[in-house]
Amino acid sequence: MNKILSSASETSAAEPGMADAVIDVTQPAKSRSGGFAHLVYVLRENPVTTFAFAMFGVLIFAAVFGPSIVPYDPLETNAASVLQPPSMAHWFGTDNLGRDVFSRVVVATRLDLVISVAAVALSFVIGSFLGAIAGYRGGWTDITLNRVLDTIMAFPLFVLAMGVVAALGNSVANIIYATAIINIPFYARLVRAEVNIRRSAGFTLAAKLSGNSDARILAFHIFPNALPPMMVQVSLNLGWAILNAAGLSFIGLGVRPPTPEWGIMVAEGANFIVSGEWWMALFPGLSLMIAVLTFNLMGDGLRDIVDPRRRT
Repeated sequence: MNKILSSASETSAAEPGMADAVIDVTQPAKSRSGGFAHLVYVLRENPVTTFAFAMFGVLIFAAVFGPSIVPYDPLETNAASVLQPPSMAHWFGTDNLGRDVFSRVVVATRLDLVISVAAVALSFVIGSFLGAIAGYRGGWTDITLNRVLDTIMAFPLFVLAMGVVAALGNSVANIIYATAIINIPFYARLVRAEVNIRRSAGFTLAAKLSGNSDARILAFHIFPNALPPMMVQVSLNLGWAILNAAGLSFIGLGVRPPTPEWGIMVAEGANFIVSGEWWMALFPGLSLMIAVLTFNLMGDGLRDIVDPRRRT
C-alpha cells in the first residue's frame, strides 16, 4: 500500500511539470500562427483591402496562367477579322491586324507586372540601403546622399526615364532600370527620415548596450519600424511604375511592337477612336486603370499587416 501511495504522489508531483512542458511546446505554434491570424484580422476589418488583394490575385492569375488559357495567339494576324467589334467570338474585339484584343490584354498583364514589380523591388533595395546608411551614420555620408537625391529629383521624373531609355535602348531591362532610378529617391529619403528619428531611441540604445553590431541594429531593430510607411510607398510606386512603362511605350520609347503591352495597345488604338473602333484603346486603358487602382488600395492594408504596433 505504501508503495502505491508513494507512486501516486510522485505521479501527481510530476503532473505540473508535464503540464508546463505541454504549454512550452504549444507556444511556438501559437507564435507561428500569430502572423496569419493578424493577416486574417486585417482583411476582415478592412473590406477595401480585401477587395484590393482579391483584384491583385486576379492580376497574378492572369500574369501566370494567362498565356496558357487565352483563346487566340496574341501575335497571330487575321486579315479576315480586322477591326471586329466585341462579340462572342472576340470578347474585346480585334485590332487593325485582326489580332484578338482580349488575348493581347491578358497576355500583356505578365509583362507589365514584371516591369513594375522588378523596378520597385530594385529601387526598394537600393533606396532602403542608401537611406539607412545615411540616416544612421549622418555627417558627410548624409550630406552627400542628399545632394545626389536632389540632383535626381531636380529633373521631371518621366523625362528622366525617357532620357535613360533613349540613351540605353528601349529593352525591357532598360525600362526596369530607368523606372528604378527615378523611384530610388522616394525610398532613400523615407528610410533616412525613419532611421534618423529612431537611431537615438531607447530600444536602439539598449540594443547597442547589449553588444549588437550596427548592421544588426539597423536590420532587426530600426528597419522593421520603418516598414509600415514604406509599404504605402511601395503600393503607390507599383501603380506608378506600370503607368511609367505604359507611358514610355505610348510615345515609342517602351517595349517594341508587336509585343503585347498595355501602353502600346492604347497608342495603337488611339488612332482608331475617331473612326469608331473604340474597343482597341478602351480595354487596355481599363486594364491599366484597374491595376493602378488595385495597387493604390493595397497601401493601407500592407501598412497594417507589417506594422508591429498594430499586431492583435
